[in-house]
Amino acid sequence: MRHNKHHSSLGVTREHRAAMLSNMAASLILHGRIKTTLTKAKALRPFVEKVITKAKKASVSTDKKDKLHLRRLALRDVRDSAAVDLLFDEKCKEFLNRSGGYTRIYKLSQQRLGDAAELALIEFIKADDVGYKKSKTRKGSKASKSVADAPQVAASEPVAAAPSA
Repeated sequence: MRHNKHHSSLGVTREHRAAMLSNMAASLILHGRIKTTLTKAKALRPFVEKVITKAKKASVSTDKKDKLHLRRLALRDVRDSAAVDLLFDEKCKEFLNRSGGYTRIYKLSQQRLGDAAELALIEFIKADDVGYKKSKTRKGSKASKSVADAPQVAASEPVAAAPSA
């Protein structure tokens, strides 16, 4: 079975895609935010979040062998020792109290001039950033409006009949 095997190919070979994501992840770790196309940013998000999860597991691990193993696994993906060292030594402390969602993608309004590709900004989310809360109800539903707007009538009060016209 081929469940969960789809990755956005980005129009390149498998080896080129792996090298591109590795370089983009290293740039994101070193600089904190990068500007790229929307498709590449969406492909980079799960890639870099898995590396951050490895760094978090290594930081809470007490066994030295596990720390080394997780660092080598991250180095296999990112391929930049300076970026991996920075992530494992300093940046992983920012994500210890987050359970996921370490990156945020902003869509930029301008398009690239050469091919009119949609541009995006991908960045790390700060440790103290809570983001926004999604509403529990849909905005345009008539049922929630009618229930919320209806006046509450107590059982002991008599209800006046509407005058007939």
